Amino acid sequence: MGHLDHKVYGNFVGGAEVAATSGETFPSINPTTGEQWCDFALSSDADVNRAVRDAHAAFVGPWGRMSPTERGKRVAKWGELIAANADRIATIESTQNGKLFTEMKLQATISEDWLRYYGGLADKIEGSVIPLARQSVFNYTLREPIGVVAVITAWNSPTFLNIMAAAPALAAGNAIVLKPSEITSASAVEIARLAVEAGIPEGVVNIVTGLREAGEALIDHPLVRKVSFVGSVAAGREIGARAGRRLITSTLELGGKSPNIVFGDADLDLAEIGVLAGIFAAAGQTCVAGSRAYIHASVYDELLSRLVSRAQAIKLGDPLKSDTQMGPVATRAQWDKDERMVAQAVDSGAELLAGGRKTQLDGFPNGQFFEPTVLGVSDRANPILKDEVFGPVLAVSRFENDEEVVDLANDTEFGLAAGVWTRDLRRAHSMARALQAGTIWINTYRAMAFNSPFGGYKSSGTGRNNGIEAINQYLQTKSVWCELASEAQDPFVLRA
Repeated sequence: MGHLDHKVYGNFVGGAEVAATSGETFPSINPTTGEQWCDFALSSDADVNRAVRDAHAAFVGPWGRMSPTERGKRVAKWGELIAANADRIATIESTQNGKLFTEMKLQATISEDWLRYYGGLADKIEGSVIPLARQSVFNYTLREPIGVVAVITAWNSPTFLNIMAAAPALAAGNAIVLKPSEITSASAVEIARLAVEAGIPEGVVNIVTGLREAGEALIDHPLVRKVSFVGSVAAGREIGARAGRRLITSTLELGGKSPNIVFGDADLDLAEIGVLAGIFAAAGQTCVAGSRAYIHASVYDELLSRLVSRAQAIKLGDPLKSDTQMGPVATRAQWDKDERMVAQAVDSGAELLAGGRKTQLDGFPNGQFFEPTVLGVSDRANPILKDEVFGPVLAVSRFENDEEVVDLANDTEFGLAAGVWTRDLRRAHSMARALQAGTIWINTYRAMAFNSPFGGYKSSGTGRNNGIEAINQYLQTKSVWCELASEAQDPFVLRA
């Protein structure tokens, strides 16, 4: 399993790979080697327009005419093909973003579960009959697809995030135009090819690669009726506002500054693993990263010592190698941000306990590696407790009681996830109610399932992915009224 040779990818529109109208491309850098490995089509308004029109034609044509049962079978088949190609997809994604091959392979493999689940829901979308006071009127509802959905996703878990949006959207009967992150566009084109192979009609799944301009053109296109976005809070605010001006809906899965709370009665062996995995398993490049650890005073010194020791022992290296525990940072901008935010935290009073620096590895002199970092933080105003890093940086703080830690944990604009480590059942569920986050993990972390809703509170986003709740966000309700009486009620005729 080696690094991939240079390749040029076009857009995937109407069932075929096509170059950008201008013929222009943009480069992609392998963060492990620091070298260019791929070029992608640089899409313009014209390319976006072509993709959206092809999607709309498929929506009102073969996809729209297909029975929900048949549609569901093909969605499920797509999942089988992605899982069957998991090794190839994972190699591409590790080359794109530097995350571990094992993690990327797992995400490609479990995409089958998402597509099978939503494929199974396709023919279970039902309306209802409304019992009106006027018995001669038959009133019922239909649940109908919205139309063309714009999907704009992040670089950290490309295939998985793409499928989290595509699966419910397609099962509901919509067509999609996906604009992947410019950092990780290759796997999107690869899985779009597999959609056609699965029997999903040409034009239902389209990919346009490009920069910000392509995303804006996609959101603004008059035939796009919904936007699903994963990314930063700043970008999410702008996309939500842009969609709102067109009176179309949006599902936004944004950033996080998730607390991992360890109480004095916790199983410290489990908590140690959970805190480490929550921040370092993906080099902190996940929206649910447990970037704030609050540890009860009675176990603070012991657990902090363990965390520092383990962080210092994490093996950095080639993400395609099985013995690597953490790969590089995906982009140079993120690499610089990690360094800048650690320095800012220290300047604001944090104690640097492990890592904190860019580092070079033998064989990868231009690789974007950053040491697993642990900071001791006592001042709740320190920016490292407020701002999302999206890197391998853990801020650790001490707390004394339940009320204090709830206050500390909720003192953020974010509300995506939180972890609670305790053996006390009552405390666990009380904390689950008190913490302001869309997902609460108790004695585990980063668990997710296709049938359990996922999304954020506060600035962490709007709407939900996964579960039945997600498919409902890709449907619209129509109310149908039918008068069954043979006599019309003339409103201009007075009755005694």
